[in-house]
Amino acid sequence: MIEMKNVSKWYGSFQVLNECSTNIEKGEVVVVCGPSGSGKSTLIKTINALEPIQQGEIWVNGVGVHDPKTNLPKLRSQVGMVFQHFELFPHLTVTENLTIAQMKVLGRNDTDAKAHGLKYLERVGLLAHRDKFPGQLSGGQQQRVAIARALSMDPIVMLFDEPTSALDPEMVGEVLDVMVSLAHEGMTMMCVTHEMGFAKKVASRVIFMDVGGKMLEDCSKDDFFGHPEARQPRTKDFLSKILQH
Repeated sequence: MIEMKNVSKWYGSFQVLNECSTNIEKGEVVVVCGPSGSGKSTLIKTINALEPIQQGEIWVNGVGVHDPKTNLPKLRSQVGMVFQHFELFPHLTVTENLTIAQMKVLGRNDTDAKAHGLKYLERVGLLAHRDKFPGQLSGGQQQRVAIARALSMDPIVMLFDEPTSALDPEMVGEVLDVMVSLAHEGMTMMCVTHEMGFAKKVASRVIFMDVGGKMLEDCSKDDFFGHPEARQPRTKDFLSKILQH
C-alpha cells in the first residue's frame, strides 16, 4: 500500500530524512516513534506530498508521489490525514466540516455528503454534536471529528501525526479507542505517536527514528518491545527510558 525507497529530505543544509525505506502492506498498522526532531512528522507528511522530498521514491497504492505528473489532489483524497491540532474549520459546523471536502474534491452532492459524513460522526460517537462549531467541543471531541472527516473521504490509508499530543490526558483514551477500532477493522494506518500502550496493542510493526532522520529500527511489535537486547544501542536507551515508568 505504501512503499518508500531511499527517501531523503533537507531544509537548507540540514538533513531531516536520511535514506528512509520501508514497505507497508494493506491492513498493517505501523507506529513511528522516536525522540523529538528525528523527522517522524516530516516522514509521514511526505506520503501525501505535504512535504516534498529531494531524493528517493514514494508509492501509494502504485501511484508515484514523487512523480511530477501525479495528480496530488486526487492522491490526497485517498490518503486520510489526522493532524496534531485537529485543523478543523472554526467557522463551519461539525456537519459542514465533514461535507465540504466530499463535495469539493469528490463531487458528492449535499445530501450524499451529509449522509456519509454523519455515518462516520456516529461511528466516533458524536452524532449529537453535529450542529455545533469546533470551538464548542473539547479537544478530544474535535480530534474525533477530524478522524470522522478523514474517514468520510473513503481513504485507502490513514496517516496520524501525533493525534493525541495536544490533548489533555483524560481525552487521550477516547481518541485512541477510535484508532484501535479502525485498526481492528483492517484499515491501513501509519501513526506517529508517543503512546506506547497503543503501539503494543495494535501495531503490526514499529519504526524507530533517531535525530538526523535515520530509521534505526523497522521490526515487528513483538521484536521491538519483547527483545530489547537485539535492538540498536540508541533504541535500547529510548526503550529503557519510556518503559520503566
